[in-house]
Amino acid sequence: MNESIIAACDGASKGNPGPAAWAWVVADAQGNPVRWEAGPLGVATNNVAELTALAELLEAVDPAARVEVRMDSQYAMNAVTKWLPGWKRNGWKTSGGKPVANRELVTRIDALLADRSVTFRHVPAHQVDGDPLNAIADQAADEAAVAQLAAGTAHGATAPPVPSPARATKGRAGGSGGAPGRSAGGASRGGRSTGTIKARFAGRCHCGRSYAAKEPIAKNPNGWGHPECRTAPA
Repeated sequence: MNESIIAACDGASKGNPGPAAWAWVVADAQGNPVRWEAGPLGVATNNVAELTALAELLEAVDPAARVEVRMDSQYAMNAVTKWLPGWKRNGWKTSGGKPVANRELVTRIDALLADRSVTFRHVPAHQVDGDPLNAIADQAADEAAVAQLAAGTAHGATAPPVPSPARATKGRAGGSGGAPGRSAGGASRGGRSTGTIKARFAGRCHCGRSYAAKEPIAKNPNGWGHPECRTAPA
């Protein structure tokens, strides 16, 4: 019997278009992550990042394996499971007669899907207690987009990034994050803000991780950073 693989992939674009990256994570039959990869794309759209993530995942797994791919991108999933046959019949034109966007990536994925057992499962993005593999792929792509550096097991990492509480919720903002902007609300108690604001520019929290423009940040004893880091000692 062929191996069964559970996997997730995701893309990120900080500005759409903006600094972008792709990521995927592969799990064993019990759903435990065993390897992952993330790579930068320079400046690209979110759709390009999502399609690239799927292509990179398919190239990284055994073609003989049965694969379940979990994605939060309706566009990427529909492109290769619903719209692709019609695009081919229409000479790579949409129903409106326009050239298909990102055709090179779509044809690359189409070739990778040939004669393979691949099923797709849509999962909601940025949900508390959501799909754990999708959350890992989401964070890995997000961090690679900010850093514009490749990461993963092939680069010496031994475990996938653990999603932070701030990113495991709906409505993650795009951008390439930093200094404080307009307040999103919050009174202060004892000299420490209990609310968050949206970062105006990219920056780095004292925990060592970057945050993106428009990403929620909060005041901490060392400056501005991730909301979950605000209680860290100075």
